[in-house]
Amino acid sequence: MNDLKYLLAYTIPISALIGVQIGGYWSYTTVFYAFGLIPIWEAFLSPNPKKLNDQKIENRLANRLFDLMLYFNLVLVYAILGYGIWYLTATPLEISEIIGLVLSFGIVLGTNGINVAHELGHRKTAWERLLAKILLMPALYMHFYLEHNFGHHLNVGTPKDPATSKKNQSVFSFWVTSTTGQIRNAIRIQKDLLKKKKVNFFSIYNDFFYYQLFQLSYLILTAVVFGVYGILFALGIALTAVLLLETINYIEHYGLIRKVKGTRYDRVTPMHSWNSNHAIGRLVLYELTRHSDHHNRASKKYQILESIDESPQLPFGYTTSMLIALVPPVWFKLMNKRIPKEFYP
Repeated sequence: MNDLKYLLAYTIPISALIGVQIGGYWSYTTVFYAFGLIPIWEAFLSPNPKKLNDQKIENRLANRLFDLMLYFNLVLVYAILGYGIWYLTATPLEISEIIGLVLSFGIVLGTNGINVAHELGHRKTAWERLLAKILLMPALYMHFYLEHNFGHHLNVGTPKDPATSKKNQSVFSFWVTSTTGQIRNAIRIQKDLLKKKKVNFFSIYNDFFYYQLFQLSYLILTAVVFGVYGILFALGIALTAVLLLETINYIEHYGLIRKVKGTRYDRVTPMHSWNSNHAIGRLVLYELTRHSDHHNRASKKYQILESIDESPQLPFGYTTSMLIALVPPVWFKLMNKRIPKEFYP
């Protein structure tokens, strides 16, 4: 029964459905749940310090339930997006209700879509990586697969990585530099991959081109089924999901830089990511918060990720940290003193 705790991740989409059904201020249910109730909930829970023994790790890797809980998000995300965009276009709503629902569906796409895509994108099987790309499509962020797997994990903590936020860089500045930088990096990575195949950029092997084609097809299908307003709502939901992702990126590596030794950077270690062992965020985000261990070995499945105590530690859980990051002076005062001295330029 303890393994079923990751079902808590489904409470995010459930909260969005509650918002649809009740309406009014309840349209913001997912926003209040993710950024109000979860931070309060975590404040009363102590992080779990227990480590997994070898037998437990073996059992968890053999248990297909952990994979099935991930896969079900594909159905869940597309069902909620389809229902949500239909509801938004077919129902007379107040502007405040529309904003609340778009934000709520965007949070669903960010947590149960992009975040699950991140986990599946590191898997070894081609079909799981395909599922990752399908989950990234409604966020219009399929290039993330290229940049994250072939760029971020290699360049984290260096000026080459747009997804590493700099000390004293605001989250708002980071949204711009990270999103634009990741697109540029994805194109460059695609060019390098094609060069190794000895084919030019404009070829049938260009995955980046297919990503744009699939995303455009998604928007066209949305317009055909739900009309022009359907596209606007889809774009609003995608933007919310992307900004959620980039805010998470911001807090995960803030101010942690790799030193240069000779002509090379230090190797990536668990010290180059902020770790958070706060209970609810761990489960809702499929252990993404144990980010130090993830960067230590990217192919490690979420159910066996460990909290690395030696890594820099976030003082609060992810959702609380994201809220604080939206107030840069408070974030800088809280976090700058926690950056290990070894990372000072």
